[in-house]
Amino acid sequence: MTDAATLRDVLLLHEAAQPTAALLLSPESDRILTYGQFAKEARQLSARLNALGIHAGDHVGFLLHNGYQTTTIFLGTMAAGYVVTPLNLLSQGAALAYVLEHSNVRVVFTSAHYEQQLRDAISQLSPQHPDGIQLVVIESDAAEAHAGFGERALDAAINGSTPALLMYTSGTTGKPKGALLTHSNLLHAGRSVCDWHSLTENDRVLSSLPLYHINGQCIATVAPFVSGGSIVAPHKFSARMWWSWVERYQPTWLNMVPTIIAYLLNDAAANAGDTRQWPNIRFARSASAPLPPEQHRAFEKLFGIGVIEAMGMTECASVVFCNPQNASDRKYGTPGLPCGVDTRVVSTETGATLEDNVTGELQLRGDNVMLGYYNAPDKTAEAMTNDGWLRTGDLGYRDAGGFYFVTGRIKELIIKGGENIAPREIDEALLSHPAVLEAAVVGISDANYGQDILAAIVLKPGVACDEKALREHCLRVLGRYKTPKTFRFVDDLPKGPSGKVQRLKLLD
Repeated sequence: MTDAATLRDVLLLHEAAQPTAALLLSPESDRILTYGQFAKEARQLSARLNALGIHAGDHVGFLLHNGYQTTTIFLGTMAAGYVVTPLNLLSQGAALAYVLEHSNVRVVFTSAHYEQQLRDAISQLSPQHPDGIQLVVIESDAAEAHAGFGERALDAAINGSTPALLMYTSGTTGKPKGALLTHSNLLHAGRSVCDWHSLTENDRVLSSLPLYHINGQCIATVAPFVSGGSIVAPHKFSARMWWSWVERYQPTWLNMVPTIIAYLLNDAAANAGDTRQWPNIRFARSASAPLPPEQHRAFEKLFGIGVIEAMGMTECASVVFCNPQNASDRKYGTPGLPCGVDTRVVSTETGATLEDNVTGELQLRGDNVMLGYYNAPDKTAEAMTNDGWLRTGDLGYRDAGGFYFVTGRIKELIIKGGENIAPREIDEALLSHPAVLEAAVVGISDANYGQDILAAIVLKPGVACDEKALREHCLRVLGRYKTPKTFRFVDDLPKGPSGKVQRLKLLD
């Protein structure tokens, strides 16, 4: 696919070379979407959009769980020359209305299940919103949902610099920002993943990550599409069904986030779950949030699958760092080495590039870095330096071996008595307690120290633990200074669409 400049080019090459090969396998419906069928449906989708008055470059949204049509609309919209705007299934009310208005979507595809949620959000749009938004209700697993409109040739005028994906970031504060990514951005990211993991047309990924988050889009969909491989995409994650999907579809790699790993480990421990070894799986990939080393080691030991920890960003089409493919070269507790990007660590005070093992802000530059934030030149200027580096907002450092370590977010850094405390260190100490399923800490106001530490804890189902036991555990592991002042037991942690904990929302 080195000759392809756009996702349209990739599709046409696959259509010619392997029309009967599977692109998508949908477990709930038993449907298989081949490359040849996808090319046909992309042309039908283009014809339907044209009939609706949607023109090249217009923004097309979807609010759908994973499925046959979800993949068709996601990839097909971009291949046909439109800009696709995935909408977060968890967003409701004002938050969804804001993205609908800000993104200038002209049409939104959704299912009957989400129709009312979407109509409620559309009703909140300002009267000045131009043209309104057309709503198309379809079944996410339907085949040839657009057949009645004929077929229309995919737009040949698009090129690498043509916008393809408008993806809104979850963020930790303020309103979402729309990262605008081009065909070139997505192809560079997809090729970087394929090269790193040696993906070919013989590889198949199991990923339950939704197509409204960047990991599910770029790592689990664009990268396999570029390589000519296939995707097993259930509607949503299920610990009970996960290993039966592995047995049935024989994936060669798994795409996960730490929450999935935690629930698979807990399911195996609590319910005598399926703990067979799976030699056909070349590797598992974990990203979107830091993977605690204890859970990393436990998963590898229990299931016999090596886990490659990685890190992505919406603004970089989900490609930033990745651990080496060779297991002996990997390190626990780090997202790895630069993957497809240039990287540096700079002082948060002076902007000077820092030496190894000195903590500062991580900055990135590469062909997968976004055009900018849509309709937000001020936000783009804040995020990008004059010489083209993206300010990630992440604190971290590089070790002597070139591995990068992320210690926290600049705005989430806890400063207690003038001492900088990285939240992740305390998270990992709490997660090492056998009763804790998930944990996240945040700084809270304190009259004596300026800030102190609040810990939010999700206990494993059926396991009892109290504040006294956790405090004693933290005192042993962390010492008194870093032990949280306050412990709060909660049913779940606030997360963005990528599964990343939104720490500052714990303050609510």
